[in-house]
Amino acid sequence: MTENPADNTTPTSEPTPTPEPTAGQRLGYLLGRTLPAELHPWVVADTTGPGATRRYATRCLIPLIPILVGLLLIPGPWIIRTGMVLLLFLPFVYFLLALKNIYLRHRLVSHGLDPALLNIHQRRRLDQEQASYESRYRSAP
Repeated sequence: MTENPADNTTPTSEPTPTPEPTAGQRLGYLLGRTLPAELHPWVVADTTGPGATRRYATRCLIPLIPILVGLLLIPGPWIIRTGMVLLLFLPFVYFLLALKNIYLRHRLVSHGLDPALLNIHQRRRLDQEQASYESRYRSAP
């Protein structure tokens, strides 16, 4: 008896990977365009998953680098050039981090997703802590 390879359909427990955007779609996403509905799980993972703050900061700081380098090339004492760079860079980073949730929430809303997804990991962690507390200290006698 020979086995038919088509009959070897064993279900796997691995979740199906979320589809990734193409290079053109990713570039459009970086420039503010919305992605198609089949890429919404990727958008949620990008805005709420691990490393979301790092990706957000990187995307915002990369366009600032040529401006900062240009300021460093202006003739004059190094203290003046460094001061110009710091006067631009420090408030930029402050407001970048202060407005992170607003921008990421806008990203979700512009894709037609629920803005409450932004706090899903924090909400899950708080629920786990509350359940742990209640099981430890509020158990029935």
